[in-house]
Amino acid sequence: MRVASSVGRLLAAGGVTAALLVGGGTAAAAPAAPDVRTPASAGPYAQLRPLSALSARRLATADLVAAAKYGTGSPIDDPARERQVLDAVARQAEQVGADPEATVRIFRDQIEANKVVQRALHRRWDADPASAPTERPDLTKVREEIDRVNGELVHAIAASGHARTAPYCRGLLAAATAHVRHERRLDALHAVALARASWSVCG
Repeated sequence: MRVASSVGRLLAAGGVTAALLVGGGTAAAAPAAPDVRTPASAGPYAQLRPLSALSARRLATADLVAAAKYGTGSPIDDPARERQVLDAVARQAEQVGADPEATVRIFRDQIEANKVVQRALHRRWDADPASAPTERPDLTKVREEIDRVNGELVHAIAASGHARTAPYCRGLLAAATAHVRHERRLDALHAVALARASWSVCG
């Protein structure tokens, strides 16, 4: 399969299995993602960094969603799916002690960042058809991965309440985002999208 080169790189960085690329495929799993769990005693930076790391993992799936939808007429905006995601994370937030309203705000930004990547890739593939994917990922499996990352992100939001509401949050979040961007070798598109995903992290 030939998909935009960033897909393979982001899959390896984000821990999404290569089998997601082709429905029913049996490709070997990509390397596992770094452990982003936050210990209860972690300082503010250590509380915020998992949010950036998980946002980057979630953004890796945007390439796959874009490939799954490209050429099908399926719109990038999917209000029904978005509502489903937001309702689910609000329920999860209540269960783990996170603020549901803050959680939903953060996830709205995650969704918009995902769409930033999808729209840019569709424009790129329209302009250069030779770079477009030739096989379609299984969108159901991609969404299963998104849901797994969503669950981890809800827990990270719950574990970072103090840091997210502190006056120094934005500075530490910028440092965490820069570290994740460098660590995962994000290209310009995904770096911009990662910044978009972080708009509402600091309360």
